[in-house]
Amino acid sequence: MKNIFDKKITNEIIKRIDTLTPETQANWGKMSVSQMFAHCCVTYEMIYTEKHPKPNGFVKMMLKLFVKNKVVSESSYPKNGRTAPQFIISDEREFGTEKKRLVDYIIKTQELGEQYFDGKESHSFGKLSSTEWNNSFYKHLDHHLTQFGV
Repeated sequence: MKNIFDKKITNEIIKRIDTLTPETQANWGKMSVSQMFAHCCVTYEMIYTEKHPKPNGFVKMMLKLFVKNKVVSESSYPKNGRTAPQFIISDEREFGTEKKRLVDYIIKTQELGEQYFDGKESHSFGKLSSTEWNNSFYKHLDHHLTQFGV
């Protein structure tokens, strides 16, 4: 798995994002590019904002048992997989605004670095290692950029 905390890899991801336009069509799924940007921002909103309520103890335990490994492992996400309700973006979003938000979050995360994330509490899964954080960040971005052909 590529290391999203490496500036070279971050720049590679941003270059892929920069090739997208509002007209770019997905190879699968229902989201527009703008919705995909907003969808990817949810991961970062859970870290850097209070926008999304934390799951209660029971739900968090279930997420740790049944979802965590799919998110933090190196195995790829399947096409058209299920997503958590807070990640569903059904309204239309403004391309430039969502793109800037996502790129800003990616840069902030890279600049904070592996040490910041090692042992940091996840919104849904408890404490994660920097490797688990990296896998979740990189895999999610790569999945959706591949969805849009970049």
